[in-house]
Amino acid sequence: MIPLLQPVSATMRYADYPRAAVEDIARLRRRLDGAEIPPRRTDHNLLIGTWNLRNFGRVHPSWSENSGSPKRNWRALACIAEIVRRFDVVAIQEVKRDTSGIRMLVDEFLGPNWGVLLSDVSGGDKGNEERLAYVYDRRRVTPSGLAGEIVLPPATTGNPAEQFDRTPYIVGFRAADEHFALLTVHIRYGDRAADRLGELKELAVYTAAQLRDRAKTRGSEEANLIVLGDFNIDRRGSDPLFDAFVSTGLTVPEKLLNVKTTYGAEAKHYDQIAWFMGSMDLLTEKRAGVVDFMGTVLKELTPRQVSDRISDHFPLWVEFIIDRSTEAMARTLGLDPATPNPLSTVPD
Repeated sequence: MIPLLQPVSATMRYADYPRAAVEDIARLRRRLDGAEIPPRRTDHNLLIGTWNLRNFGRVHPSWSENSGSPKRNWRALACIAEIVRRFDVVAIQEVKRDTSGIRMLVDEFLGPNWGVLLSDVSGGDKGNEERLAYVYDRRRVTPSGLAGEIVLPPATTGNPAEQFDRTPYIVGFRAADEHFALLTVHIRYGDRAADRLGELKELAVYTAAQLRDRAKTRGSEEANLIVLGDFNIDRRGSDPLFDAFVSTGLTVPEKLLNVKTTYGAEAKHYDQIAWFMGSMDLLTEKRAGVVDFMGTVLKELTPRQVSDRISDHFPLWVEFIIDRSTEAMARTLGLDPATPNPLSTVPD
C-alpha cells in the first residue's frame, strides 16, 4: 500500500516510483513510440513542443489521490515529465501564480539538466492569474538572451491599444549553430468564438508587421520565429478564427492541420505551431505530430478525471534539422543542396 506522504528525493528516479506510476510510464512509452517522435540526436535535430497544462499550479504532495484540491499529484507529474523529456524545449500554457508545481516538475522529476523560463502573471480578471513558460533541456538548447512580453503599439490615432488578456511571451534559444525565437500565447476564450477573433487578428498582424520585419535585419534576435501555444481555434481550414490566424502568412505544418488537440467526442484544434515559411531558415523534414495520452495513464479514472490531473489538451511537436553538413559539402562541390541526396553524385 502506498503511504499518504512519501518524501521526494532531490531528483526523482524511476526506482522511487510506486508500481502504479511505473505501469503508467510503461504504457505511456509505448504510446510515445507509436507517435513516431524522432529520437533526439546531438547536433542533428531539434524537437520543439507546445502543451497547455491545465491550471498548472500547486501539486498534491503525494503519490496518492487527494480528496480535495489540487487533483494533480506526483503520479501525474511523473507522466507529464515522461512526455516532456521526449523534446528539447516545450512551451507551456496555463502556469498559475503558484509556480511550485512547474518547479517540482523541472527540479525533481526532469532533473538538473533541465531549466525553466517563466513570464510574469497576467494582470486583471481576464488574465486568470496565468503565466507562460518554457521548459528546456540545457544539454540541447540554451537561451540566447532574448526574453520579453509582447505589448501592442498605440493605435494609429495615438490612443493606447487594447492589450492581450494574457501577454504573449517570446524567448530566443540557440541549438548548435542555429538561433530561433519562440513566441507562445494563450488566446482569450470568451463566451463566444467571435470573442477570440480580435486577439487572433492582432497577433497575426503584430508577428508579421513587427517581428517578421525585424527578423530580416542583420543580427536580428527574432530570426526563425516560431509561434506556438493555445489559440482556442475550434476548427482548421474554412473557419474565421483559423483564417485570422494565418491571414498574414503564418503556416501550420501539413501534419498538424487536422490533428485533434483536446480530449472529447468533438474534435477541437485549439493548439497550433506555425511560422512564416518564407522567413524560416531552420530546416525541417516535415515530421510533426500530437501525443494523445488518454487511455494509457491513470487508467482507473475517467477521461475527465485524467484531464484534471494531466491536462485536457494534448502536446504538439515539430522536428527541425540543425545539421547543415550535407548542405555545406554540396556547396563546396558546386552541387545544388536543394536536390534530394545531392552527395549521391560524388564518384566512388
